[in-house]
Amino acid sequence: MGMLILIAYRNLVQARRRTLLLSAAIGLVTTLLVLLLSLSQGISDNLVKSATTLSAGHVVVAGFFKPSPSQAIPMVTDAGKVRAVIEKETPNLDYIIARGRGWGKIVGPGGTVQTGLSGVTLVNEPRFVATLQLAEQLEYKEGGEARILGDSTRIGSPGSVILFANQAKRLEVDVGDAVTFITETNDGRTNTIDLTVVAVARDLGMLSSWSVLVNMESLRKVYKLSDDTTGAFWVYVKDIDKADEVMNGLRVSLAQAGFQLMDHDPNPFFFKFETVAGEDWTGQKLDVTIWRDEVSFLVKILDAFDLVTVFISAVLLIIIAIGISNTMFNTVRERTREIGTMRAIGIQRGSVLLLFLLEASLLGLFATTVGAVAGAALSVGIDLAAFPVPIPALKAILLSDTVHMTVRLSTLLMSVVFLTVCTGLAALWPSFRAARMRPIVALGYVS
Repeated sequence: MGMLILIAYRNLVQARRRTLLLSAAIGLVTTLLVLLLSLSQGISDNLVKSATTLSAGHVVVAGFFKPSPSQAIPMVTDAGKVRAVIEKETPNLDYIIARGRGWGKIVGPGGTVQTGLSGVTLVNEPRFVATLQLAEQLEYKEGGEARILGDSTRIGSPGSVILFANQAKRLEVDVGDAVTFITETNDGRTNTIDLTVVAVARDLGMLSSWSVLVNMESLRKVYKLSDDTTGAFWVYVKDIDKADEVMNGLRVSLAQAGFQLMDHDPNPFFFKFETVAGEDWTGQKLDVTIWRDEVSFLVKILDAFDLVTVFISAVLLIIIAIGISNTMFNTVRERTREIGTMRAIGIQRGSVLLLFLLEASLLGLFATTVGAVAGAALSVGIDLAAFPVPIPALKAILLSDTVHMTVRLSTLLMSVVFLTVCTGLAALWPSFRAARMRPIVALGYVS
């Protein structure tokens, strides 16, 4: 085997021009694949970060309360009892937060914005300040001075609200300005509350377009909620990959504790209003989901992007495979007499087959390794440069106002192994043809 590898290596060096051209083509495909996978992983990271900051914990225990068969309110009563069950029955629990839920419109000097309210109790959210990134003046107001907008820790004060950059731009407000929130309370009456903007956060794509963060006590005040009522419990575990397992366990535990549960529906809670309102029951039913369920409409976008990545990669692989196969056929034809000589001195067909496969595999390994390193370097460079995304629709899909790319070692190794194997497979048929040559015919071949 060692001798065959050495011969394969020397053959590649001898045909260095052809080797370099093929290596460049394979390397470019690898670089593009790594770039696409890094972008996909970056979008996925943005999705997880945005979803678990604005829309859900790793696991969500929420539900609906129906005072009458036709009215559905997204809230959890007996919150203390529900929380006690979660704390007791969640393995590898990190922490739990209670988030309020509301819907209405915010009125500012520049107009109004329809939005959902997320009630925040700052002392119970250890990662909130670190996760939420504040905007700079230049990001939403032309000609303004570059400065960090506000202080997210002030959300702990009653009457405070954190807007996102696009909302602040539409409302024409800055830190310290007042806005008015108008909503319909649970008893059908219209209520208002004045709020002070304490910070402006960077946009997070679709999720931040209809969500604002408000002090929890202010939300309780406008909806007249008791202390034992909340919108949802967001459960964070130490391993997000265990979310499905934790969700299933909590469903069993909550049912055993006497709570009525809704059937699992992998959709955001606001998609369920019509269904719940049409059901003939009253009282409370809990709804247990995971973070992917609450942002399922965005997960579908990510899946579509992954399909596009697979399609583009497949097309490029087919082109490269055809090129490698044709090149190997030419190589076999050019080295027919050499193959005859090897067969004449006793080298078996299997060794000839293996020799040509080794040449293709060594070529693929070299080219894909260089391409993967180049792709990783470009991805890191693009991420560090934080190129702004100029198109609003693209911002919504990327869930960020800058291009974010994430490089993982597993992605690089997968790309190298996969494309090296594909390179070897592309050379399989020419290698079989070389191995099947009869020595006497090969020795007498004249090109």
